[in-house]
Amino acid sequence: MTIATEEGPLRRGGVRPGERALAPDLARGIMLLGIVLSNTAFHLWTARRGPSGWQPVDGSWLDHAVQFTMIMVLDLRIYPLFAFLFGYGMMQLYLRQTAAGTDGRDAAKLLRRRSLWLIAIGLIHATLLMSGDIIGFYGVLSLVLGLAFLRRGERALTWWIWIGVALMVLVTAGPVIAALLQGELGTLGDADADAGFKAYAPDEENWLTAAGTRLETGLFVTFAAAPLTLVGGGYILFLLGFRAARRRILEEPGRHRTLLRRTAVIGIAAGWLGALPAALAHIGVLRVPDDMQSESGALTALRDITGNAAGLGYVAAVALFAHWWTTRKPRRGTTAVTAVASVGKRSLSCYLAHSLLFAPVLAAWGLGLGAHLGSTTMALFAFTVWLVTVAGAYALERAGRRGPAEAVLRRLMYGSRA
Repeated sequence: MTIATEEGPLRRGGVRPGERALAPDLARGIMLLGIVLSNTAFHLWTARRGPSGWQPVDGSWLDHAVQFTMIMVLDLRIYPLFAFLFGYGMMQLYLRQTAAGTDGRDAAKLLRRRSLWLIAIGLIHATLLMSGDIIGFYGVLSLVLGLAFLRRGERALTWWIWIGVALMVLVTAGPVIAALLQGELGTLGDADADAGFKAYAPDEENWLTAAGTRLETGLFVTFAAAPLTLVGGGYILFLLGFRAARRRILEEPGRHRTLLRRTAVIGIAAGWLGALPAALAHIGVLRVPDDMQSESGALTALRDITGNAAGLGYVAAVALFAHWWTTRKPRRGTTAVTAVASVGKRSLSCYLAHSLLFAPVLAAWGLGLGAHLGSTTMALFAFTVWLVTVAGAYALERAGRRGPAEAVLRRLMYGSRA
């Protein structure tokens, strides 16, 4: 069916149920658990912060174990996974349209409209509930990268990926290398900078004042941090997602098992080893200067760079599991896998639902529960919230219905005839 839009004729609508592959949806579902857990730190608005200004340093030994795990496994590691999957999904949508006969320019225009709506949704989300919104952030990235690379060939993508790697090394690792050569590695950074969680205003009792702070932060994240990410080479995960989608790596993981195994092992190992010094320093096992642990310090830079490898490793690991699952078809666990994949199919709805369940309960302008929780109890609360969205997504899956946010975005993209 041809769908007429104001940009031009589209030869088909959105993805159909039979076209979905398990690996991307399962990865998105697991990714949302990682995001909701990594976002717990800023809700602990009465906790004593470490030099990084993010994870607390107080609590029991169990709290310290949770903080250690967060730094090693999740912080600065889940968002690269999101970027890869976002780029993968963009290219999937483009290829589905062009394979159906849609002109490449019209398919690219459809994705541009999607990006603009994501920016709008992200800013609304940031203002009302969560200023650390990533929807608008990736909306800007997808708008720019879609314009520049959707219709480019493999050689151009390869060149720009390597340029991005060089930029990342120069911008992120360059100051660290310079400080190391000058013998000033321990003084790089600023441990006295304002704690990062303050930009989320969870400790503000007046909702309107908190909303103003969240809007300011949301505007910065969307229109300043996103362009800076492009300049610093942070777009490489997007482009790797583009390339992987063209090769159908997540749809056909059995054909790419060697690549996926190597990526999983090397990526996760590099990511965890890169975060190990910061995690050990946070719990006091490794003694380093506070500036070194700060948000602009050497240990954070190391975590940032190696986090990209971990994100790719996580995707590869999920793809290998999906291949094993679909080929061996175990008798047990089918409901659990289907439910988590159902979250991935409705990732936008579930992501927004997390904030809707978090902010009014935890923030000072709401019930203020965040003042009474520690790292462990907050992680349990986050896991419970994720389970609630799993149950909701699974119910929608069984009813054959899309998520509400996906339905709205689909209508905005394709029009009333979609």
